[in-house]
Amino acid sequence: MDKGRFAVPAEVTAWATALGVAALMLGTGLSGPHPSGGRALLGSVLLAAGGLALAARRRAPLVVLAVTGVCAVGCLAAGLDALAVSYLVAVYGAVRAGHRRITLGVSVGLLAVLHLTAPVFLGGGVGEALARARHTLELAWLIAAFAAGEAVRQAERRAEEAERTREETARRRADEERLRIARELHDSLTHQISVVKVQSEVAVHVARRRGEPVSPALLAIQEAGREASRELRATLEALRDDDTAPPHGLDHVPGLVERFRRTGLEATLAVTGQPQSVPAAVSRTAYRIVQESLTNVARHAAATTVSVLIDHRPDALVVRVDDDGHARAQSPPAPGHGLLGMRERVAALGGRLRTEPRSTGGFTVQAELPMKGNS
Repeated sequence: MDKGRFAVPAEVTAWATALGVAALMLGTGLSGPHPSGGRALLGSVLLAAGGLALAARRRAPLVVLAVTGVCAVGCLAAGLDALAVSYLVAVYGAVRAGHRRITLGVSVGLLAVLHLTAPVFLGGGVGEALARARHTLELAWLIAAFAAGEAVRQAERRAEEAERTREETARRRADEERLRIARELHDSLTHQISVVKVQSEVAVHVARRRGEPVSPALLAIQEAGREASRELRATLEALRDDDTAPPHGLDHVPGLVERFRRTGLEATLAVTGQPQSVPAAVSRTAYRIVQESLTNVARHAAATTVSVLIDHRPDALVVRVDDDGHARAQSPPAPGHGLLGMRERVAALGGRLRTEPRSTGGFTVQAELPMKGNS
């Protein structure tokens, strides 16, 4: 979660807390009456270990809970009289992580162990020993740590729920907008495309009944009308289905090349490399690049031949379309909306697009699409 420009990394915060608690416990444990010699050294090591263990409380809260509990018992047995701050912080972290029942059981067990440890290892009267055990882990501080962890856990859960609700609301609004666009496309384009399709088919039918030759341009209009109708229907289905069924992809490129070949254009398709599974977004973009390139060739290039190359590389899919049209390096064609759309599609996948006249005449379009494109 983004917490602002000056956010501190969680690992730094964890280590700062661990070092601070370790220093606090060492200071309080050694500032008062304490044993000397080996017991003092052992107690100091346990105090520091209990504090430093808190650095891992987010990754392994239950392990840290057990380690700090053992350190608290060891410190009491060594004769150091210090509040088990590290265990209280571990209780807070474990409860915050959702381990409430385990934390409660461990804490009850630790209280019992501390009260059994004090008379055995500490000298003096039993009452004094039990008092020192209660001071090591005071019940009020334990309840406070438990309550604080539970409060933070509830707050974080409510925040996550609110975030999930916002995402669902945004997704619902996007779905509504997508359906609105689908309705607009249907209302504004379906009728016009249907008229073009029907009129061209009628003209072809009438010409054939009269025994007259059918113009290649008329056949191209007929096929373009059919393709536009299929494209619109597939687009509307994709909009309504949240793009779960991509309308066209690499599998449709051979059929696309064949349709342009029937218009009189000498179109060829070559597939090289080792074919592999291609992300849906890459597959869709490859199809659109071939489609737009062939459309530009048919409309503007005055070309007679065009070659389409699909090259499967280990880390990328390369799509190249070359034609023998009138484009020259001295007078390159002005980029239109088609080339701009191709460039935007390729850039969205983090790929590269090259569009330029060929040295031998004609035009080339080459796109390199990373195989890690969004699906």
